[in-house]
Order: sequence, then C-alpha cells, then structure tokens
Amino acid sequence: MNNILFNITNPNEVAKQIASRVKARRLELNLTQEGMSAKAGVKFATYRRFEQTGEISLRGLLQIGFALNALSDFDVLFQQQQYQSLDDVLNEQKFNRKRGKKNE
Repeated sequence: MNNILFNITNPNEVAKQIASRVKARRLELNLTQEGMSAKAGVKFATYRRFEQTGEISLRGLLQIGFALNALSDFDVLFQQQQYQSLDDVLNEQKFNRKRGKKNE
C-alpha cells in the first residue's frame, strides 16, 4: 500500500486533493463522470460537484472508494499510533489524557 502524504494546508485543500486523485483514477479507467457516478451509485450532480469542489458526504466518498476498489485505503484513517519502542509508550502515557477536554 502506498502512503500518500498530503500537502496539508487546510481541510478544503485536502478535499480538493482527494477529488483530484479520484478524477485521475477515473480517467485511468477510461470512465466518464456519468459512468463513475453510476458505478459508485452516487447521483451524477453529486459526483460532478465532488470533482469540482471536493465536497461530498462520507458515505458518498466510501461508495466511490468501493467502486474504485480502494475501500481498504480508508482502513488507515484514525488508527491508533504504532509505537517503535517501550520508551515511546512510556512518553506517550505521561502526556496522554483519558478524557477529552471541554471547549471553553
């Protein structure tokens, strides 16, 4: 699996980068936007807006991922940190809170 690093500036830019990658995959498969939307089970207008703006529901994005045989790419999102050593674990425990912090 390829680890893809985003040039993260803000969430909107990340969304546009994802949409751009989906478009590139669609074109590799020689599919039109209409064909991709049908394959993914997403309304055409929704898919077209996604490619233009990066905006789509999570469910829609998952459907597109499924259609592109890339659903496993979502598996790495928000995984727990993997530690390299016992020192990493101990250092993390010093600063790790068990509860979230209330917004003030």
